[in-house]
Amino acid sequence: MAMQTNKEIRCSSPAVSYGKVLFELNIPEESVRKTREILAAVPQLSELFMNPTVALKKKLAVIDRVFPEEMRNFLKTACKYRRMDLMDEIFAAYDKCRDEKNRTLNAVLTCTVDPSEEQKQGMEAFLCRKYGAEKAQIEVRHDADLLGGFILRVGSDEYDWSMKGRLDRLTQTLAH
Repeated sequence: MAMQTNKEIRCSSPAVSYGKVLFELNIPEESVRKTREILAAVPQLSELFMNPTVALKKKLAVIDRVFPEEMRNFLKTACKYRRMDLMDEIFAAYDKCRDEKNRTLNAVLTCTVDPSEEQKQGMEAFLCRKYGAEKAQIEVRHDADLLGGFILRVGSDEYDWSMKGRLDRLTQTLAH
C-alpha cells in the first residue's frame, strides 16, 4: 500500500501504462536511477527528444551513447511514440509500482527541527501498523511557521501535532 506524496498520477494515463511496463521489465533499479539522474542533470536531452525537427535516428543514437544499456530499448520506445515529455510521470508510476510490490509507504513529515532517530523509528512503526506496510519512508521537510511539533502526511491523511495547528484548533473552538 504505497501513497504518492509528491505528484498525483492519473489512473489511466499513458504515463501510468509506461511506468507499469518499466517496472515489469525488471530493469535494475540502479539503471533506472542513473537514467533519472542523467535526464535531470542534462535538461537539453529532454528538449532534444521532444523536438519534432530532430530525426528519430539521431535521437536513438543519442540514447545509445548516453543511457545505461538496460534502459535503452525502453527509452527508444518512449521516444518513438513521443512519450519522452512524460518521463517524470512515468518514473512516478514506476515508483508507485515498486513501492506497492515492496509494500513501502511514503510519508512527509513537516517539522521545525529534525526528529531524533528514535522518534523517526516510532513514526515509521506507527505508519506500518496503521497502513499495513512492510516499510515506511519518511521525507523530512522544515517549516518554521509550525512553531513546534510536526505534521505527518500520508496520501490524503494528515496528523497535525504542530503548535500552529493546536493554536488554530483552540481559536476555532473559542470562536464558536
